[in-house]
Amino acid sequence: MTTISDPPAVELSGIEQLRATLLQGGPPIGRLIGMEVEALEIGRAVFSLLPGEQHYNPIGMVHGGIAATMLDSAMGCAVHSTLPPGARFTTLDLHVHYTRAITADTGRVVAIGETVHVGGRTATAEGRVVDEAGTVLAHGTTTCLIMR
Repeated sequence: MTTISDPPAVELSGIEQLRATLLQGGPPIGRLIGMEVEALEIGRAVFSLLPGEQHYNPIGMVHGGIAATMLDSAMGCAVHSTLPPGARFTTLDLHVHYTRAITADTGRVVAIGETVHVGGRTATAEGRVVDEAGTVLAHGTTTCLIMR
């Protein structure tokens, strides 16, 4: 039996690897923080989370690392979904801009990641974390190194 910690099957494309991960219960980081996959398509990934006090920092709001993790996951999976069999990626940089505080009262938040450019060696993506009304709570960009 394979587990999520096993290396991805090289014969699967990126989108196929992501879908296989979902069949195994999703990525471990998602289970750890309570993040769920809402949508996966080539060049786009959407994750959601219901923030609670378990996500709080000492000043009484959701730790910024939660939004950063959601963005890194959504943007990274958007890039991953475009890769052919045998290719993989790693994040080179992640830039996050916080625009509003997130608390347990915010309600469900959604991270949307979309590719901007996928080249031979690098890919870029952008993302945003929004509340149910569509208000932007954080947004960011990433550059990923593609290893073929």
